[in-house]
Parts: sequence; structure tokens; C-alpha cells
Amino acid sequence: MQFDAESLKGQRLPLFIGNRFVASRGGTIPSFDPATGLEWSAIADAAPEEVDQAVQTARAALSDPEWRDLSQSNRGLLLGRLADLVERDCERLARLEVQDNGKLLREMRALTQAVAVGLRYFAGMADKIEGATIPVNKPDMLNFTLREPIGVVAAIVPWNSPLLLLNRAMAPCLAVGNTMVVKPSEHASASILALAELVEEAGFPSGVFNVVTGRGDTVGDALVRHPGVNKVDFTGGPATGRLIAAGAAQNLTQTALELGGKSPHIVCEDADLDRAVNGVVSGIFAAGGQTCVAGSRCLVHDSIYDEVVERLAARAGDIRIGAPTADDTQLGPLALWDQVEKVGRFVEGAKTEGARLVSGGGRPEGLGDGWFVQPTVFADVTNDMTLARDEVFGPVLAVMRYSDDEEMIAMANDTRFGLAAGIWTDDINRALRFMRRIEAGMVWINTYRSPSIMSPSGGFKESGYGKHNGFAAIAEYSRIKTVSIDYSGQTQDAFVMRVQK
Repeated sequence: MQFDAESLKGQRLPLFIGNRFVASRGGTIPSFDPATGLEWSAIADAAPEEVDQAVQTARAALSDPEWRDLSQSNRGLLLGRLADLVERDCERLARLEVQDNGKLLREMRALTQAVAVGLRYFAGMADKIEGATIPVNKPDMLNFTLREPIGVVAAIVPWNSPLLLLNRAMAPCLAVGNTMVVKPSEHASASILALAELVEEAGFPSGVFNVVTGRGDTVGDALVRHPGVNKVDFTGGPATGRLIAAGAAQNLTQTALELGGKSPHIVCEDADLDRAVNGVVSGIFAAGGQTCVAGSRCLVHDSIYDEVVERLAARAGDIRIGAPTADDTQLGPLALWDQVEKVGRFVEGAKTEGARLVSGGGRPEGLGDGWFVQPTVFADVTNDMTLARDEVFGPVLAVMRYSDDEEMIAMANDTRFGLAAGIWTDDINRALRFMRRIEAGMVWINTYRSPSIMSPSGGFKESGYGKHNGFAAIAEYSRIKTVSIDYSGQTQDAFVMRVQK
């Protein structure tokens, strides 16, 4: 099967198990083009026995000498080859993602290039994964640690940036020597199946990387509860995250969960307003607000509040909405019709609760049946309103007023989430003080939505737990084994534990 957006139209996509594409025996799920609202392909809703087959195949690959005994350096070489192939096929992969989720083609190109960067980063790290020699308090004892693969990692990937979010788990998992079973979102599976083809082309042994598609409550649940899975990596909403944690707990399976946010984007009275307003616009309207780190709560000092609201409303009104493949489009459609309806409910609820609509709030005209929503700005939002409490996952900004630093910190932290935060100020001392007190796993100062593959990412509170990126990801996808060697030559008392005082 040719995996490009044009060739897959009207086709039923297969599974990928043991380095082969497999026609599923399960049902099918339609996949829609958000820009038109029309069905463009269908994915398989894998049968339970196919989920089991994928896990068993991944388990078998763990003990296969072709993968088990591969040197760390050679694992790095495979990841490097895969990076080259992703870079070679960047345009094809990016267009598949646009077809599935409607995000801007130029952004998907950049994110696909970022996948190649991430693969190369962990390729270089593969043969630098080290243990430690520990000076224990016992004479004639050598004590050291090793980092080993956890085993089979199940990655459950969302629809907003499938390749990028998969690679946060895939690159470190494979660098360490784990094997994987991936369940893409039923709304965006095509690009991950295309990547699977490249994994085989790069030379990864059979069974190291497998893809089963289907619904979360069937395929996802079967994968999470499978006794052959050693760790589950999930990115999505808190409600599903709780179900996954509970399901995995039945087998004491480890989990890493990134579960969304309601991130505060703070504009101080001494901020450079040109830069700050641009950063706030980027933080909420880039990707249509469909990112976990979206800066959806904008906290503005009272002395500049009216000016910032006016600027944000003007900028939102000037955003060019249109086809995601057009070079001049700044905001494409939402990925799901359910999201369009959800955004509409939030907009109406915010009006009812007393927020002031200053821009957008509806659906643009002249774009056919595509799933488009206007960039929307509400002013005079308070932290007790639904719009300030719950994640919208769409292009809706809640602007809030604060009077002093203590009030701002309290407002920023008054949320059950803790994924990201942004601070705009020209006073580095204030920025560093605020950074310490804000309860978020990632804090950006005078920038926003600027992650790096080299720097750990992950949230606090209901935004989940576990880390991606940087060496923290290697720790996340490996386990530590402790080894002790007694070279004293002495016979130990068989009934007394050897303890050094």
C-alpha cells in the first residue's frame, strides 16, 4: 500500500505487526478530512486477538538476539537511519497529518522535521546510557547499577500531533532497547502507519515496533490491561488518564500520563507589549488551540489590561482562516466535529456566566462544511467561571485582570492543572521569583510554546506525571538493576545479614 494522502483516499488502512502490514479482522472507523468534513479513508478497529498478537510479537522481539544483543551504538545507528528517512519523507508525512487533523501544513512540516531532530538526539544518547559505581559502606564489596529496558511499552497517541507526540516515547524507548505497541488516535492514524513502514525500511528487527489501530474503549483498553505490557505512555484528557491508570494498575503496569492543562499566560505591567501580545496570540491560536500547553488563561495587570484586551481582540480579528494547505493560512479547521460543538458550548456558557466577548465566538462564513471556528477572545473572565476552569482545546482565550503580584500568583495556581505557564516581564528578578512559585511543570519566560527535545517536559497536579525529552526520558523508559560483588573471599555467617555499622 502506498502511504500518501492521495493514494489512501477511500482505502481501509491495515495494522502493522511484526514488520508486516496486516489486514485486520475487526471493523472499520471512518476518517474525516476536517477541512471539508468529508470522509477520506477508514482505519481498522482491531480485534482483541490482534491486540494480543501485537503484544506477543513485541515480547518475542525482546528476547530475540537480533534486538536483545544489538549493541547500544548499533541501536543508535538504527535511530539515525530512521531520522534520515523521516527527513526524506517529511512532505509526505506532513500531508498525511494535515489530511487527518487539519493542522497547518507548514506547521506539520516543522513538527515532522522536529521528529527527525528528536530521533538523532536519542540516537546519540543510545551508547551513553550509564549506570553508577557506588561506594557502599562494606569493605571488599563492589556495588554498581545498570540501566536496562523496561520491556514492552504501549504508547497511546492523541490526534493533534501524532508523530511528534509518539516520538517523545518512541525515540527514548528504542534507544534503551524496549519494544513497542502503538495505538494511534482513531481520528489520526495514517501518519503513524506510514512511519511504521519507515521503521522497517531503517532495519529495525521484526516485532520491535507494532501499530494497532482502533477505538480507545476497545483496542486501547485491551492494550492497557494486557499482562504482557510493562509500561503505558498516554497523552490525552484527565478522564481517560484515570481510566488508563486504573486499568494498568490491575497488572501493576507503570504509566506515564500527560493529561492537558489550563495554562496561565501572565503579562506584567513592565512587559514589552508587542512581544507579549504576539506571544499570547501564538500560545492560544497556533494549532487552533489544540495543544496541551495552550496558554488559555491570560492574566493581565490592571494598569495595562484595557490596552492588552484591545490589542488581543484586534489581532484575533485579523487572523487568516482557511485551508490548512495554503501558505498564507494562519488558522485551519479543528480536528473533530465534536470539538467544534464543544467550543460552541464553552462560548455560550461564558456569555451566560458574564464574560465579555470581544472577538470571534462563532463559525466563519465562506469555508463550506469544514470544521472551522473563529479565534475567540473573552475579557473580564474570573477564575470561578467554567471557561477558566476547564480545558477547551480550541481557539478560545480567557483574559483575566489582576492587581498585584500576590493576587496573580494565587490566580495562576488556582487550577487543578499544572502543565505550563508563561511570564512576560522585563524584570528578571520578578520573573525568577514568579517562576519559583508557579505550580507548573514547564515555565517559559518572555517566550511561549518553545519546548526542546533536550529539556524535560511534563506536568504537575492533574496534568499528569512522568517526563518526556532529555535524559529524564531515558530514566522514564529504563529500569535500574543493582549488582553487588563480594571479593573478600571470606565465608559469611549464614544466619546474619552482612551489615556495616
